[in-house]
Amino acid sequence: MSAAAMPAPEDLVLRADADGIATLTLNRGHARNALSLGLMAALHGALDAIRDDRAVRVVVLRGAGPAFCSGHDLKEMRADPSAGAVEAVFAACSALMLAITRLPQPVIAEVHGIATAAGCQLVATCDLAVCAEEARFATPGVQIGLFCSTPMVALSRAVPRKAALEMLLLGEPIEAAEALRIGLVNRVVPAADLAASVQAMAARIAAKAPRVLAIGKEAFARQNELGLEEAYAYASAVMTRNMLMDEAAEGIDAFLQKRPPRWEA
Repeated sequence: MSAAAMPAPEDLVLRADADGIATLTLNRGHARNALSLGLMAALHGALDAIRDDRAVRVVVLRGAGPAFCSGHDLKEMRADPSAGAVEAVFAACSALMLAITRLPQPVIAEVHGIATAAGCQLVATCDLAVCAEEARFATPGVQIGLFCSTPMVALSRAVPRKAALEMLLLGEPIEAAEALRIGLVNRVVPAADLAASVQAMAARIAAKAPRVLAIGKEAFARQNELGLEEAYAYASAVMTRNMLMDEAAEGIDAFLQKRPPRWEA
């Protein structure tokens, strides 16, 4: 792609909203959506804008071009290999992943092509993931002398220990069926059905009470970091707070009255 045809900085992430679903498209297709500093900043900014947008109930993350995301932009990193520049890249990436985790709205990864290194980290960080049958996943850093230590954080929390270590130590790609088996993705669908399948899943989630979704997403992350006794104490406090909310009263009344609930925006 010529320089004139390159996306402008403000176009590195495209946003489209419909029916409570915000779709964010990584728009560096010419570079297989490699996570340059600019792309990470644009995505982080888009997530920050969505955080307090009450019209958005679900976020879909996808990639333009032939791949979902190929990981960090290695050309950019080699252009300035100083310690400060390298630290800035990994700090930006970690902040981005935390922004996804802490976003009140659930985030669904719509994966096609490859999701490698930090791209695989992105999939593991999202709350849900649906991929095309042809999708491939890898944490291949060990192949080039750079162990995927930051992708390991999300991967090891998404899949069983030995499955994560096999991906990290071998650095070899796994197919969509294997990603489904180990729990890296929720569903595998034909490529032609990918977008429609993700939108259908997002629509079903968007039909739920947004404040309840936010409470549940935060509680899931926090209890997962606690010991069993502490997790029950924390979850009980969350459920008590949830039970006293208008949404619980409306939902239970609707169930008892055999009618659809009416959620506030």
